[in-house]
Amino acid sequence: MNETVLADAGGNPAESAPLTRRAAALVILALAAGSFGIGTGEFAIMGLLPDIAFGLDVSVPTAGHLISAYALGVVIGAPAIALIAAKISRRNLLLVLMFGFSLGNLLGALAPNMLLLTLSRFLSGLPHGAYFGVAALVAASIADPGRRAQSIGRVMLGLTIATLIGTPVTAWLGLQFGWRSLFLLVGSIGILTVFLLWLTLPQDEVHPEASAWRELGALMKPQIWLTFAFASVGFGGMFAVFSYIAATATLVSGLPTDFVPVVLAIFGAGMIIGNILGAWLADQSLVGTIGGVLSFNIVVLIVFWLTAQYPVMLCICVLFIGFGVALAPAVQTRLMDVAGDAQTLAAASMHSAFNIANAAGAWLGGLAITAGYGYASTGWVGAALGLAGLIVFGISVGFELRHTIAP
Repeated sequence: MNETVLADAGGNPAESAPLTRRAAALVILALAAGSFGIGTGEFAIMGLLPDIAFGLDVSVPTAGHLISAYALGVVIGAPAIALIAAKISRRNLLLVLMFGFSLGNLLGALAPNMLLLTLSRFLSGLPHGAYFGVAALVAASIADPGRRAQSIGRVMLGLTIATLIGTPVTAWLGLQFGWRSLFLLVGSIGILTVFLLWLTLPQDEVHPEASAWRELGALMKPQIWLTFAFASVGFGGMFAVFSYIAATATLVSGLPTDFVPVVLAIFGAGMIIGNILGAWLADQSLVGTIGGVLSFNIVVLIVFWLTAQYPVMLCICVLFIGFGVALAPAVQTRLMDVAGDAQTLAAASMHSAFNIANAAGAWLGGLAITAGYGYASTGWVGAALGLAGLIVFGISVGFELRHTIAP
């Protein structure tokens, strides 16, 4: 029977009982349940922006600030928590993070105005990056040889399934029972995940040399910053479009409001396909996968801009835009490779980069809409961001090659 060992917070094997393959699978399942809840909370709100805007008497672009507030929480929370929690075991940290995420969403369900709802979104975002980062490290530590990206991908699969099932179902519930039901449901999923993590995660010990200073070593590595940079910019294209996809589908393509959950489900299907295929490709070639997906995204976003007025083309483009999440397992694995001893900070901060893209994409897309270019203009905004990400990635690869061949 294959046995694996849960690594400690420093990226080294902990002194704990080995995990059987079945036990490891249960750990992955529990971690994926958390990513499902987080994914539902992050993406479902995009399908309900018009309803939230109406309910709180603000414009849709103003309601879009809720997306940016959540992303800002992730950007701040991921590195800060990774440093503060350097001496906390992974099991305990994951339990605390998921409980905090649940509490933030339950507070959102009670928020009486835009200000307090924005604050609750910010608080909900704080645990996000650290949760995914630590979950990815746990998944990689219990993976079979040569399957790190696929193990990480299985945890991320919860997020992508959220876009196919959790997001459209929650959006439908929000349309039927009010947008507050979104936050109530996501908070409940978070509480369930706390219980599952408590049942399945083994006790682990913190590496004796683990410290905030050790984690800060990641900040001294140029490749860490370059990876953050191309991930932050490259993912922005997807969010520039998806943040306003409900309004684009109804106002540009002429689809009925009731069809919005279907559009969200199509996006989710693309994400699931992209996550599975991207994780497999990343285990074959990290560099090739990242460069190929970035290039693919640019083409799809341009086509979206040119054809968004046609319902069939909009749905096809949404499927392929969702496929762009194939980048995630590859980027997460690359960060682990270049981070050295600073695994937790680097892994957690990947989701800071992801949500900088979320915030920047939503903001830049909103600027284009407000300037009068229309909702379809988010496509060329996204393509420009994708091109910038591809350029930064080229610089990263060139830098790596120069150091590899240097005497």
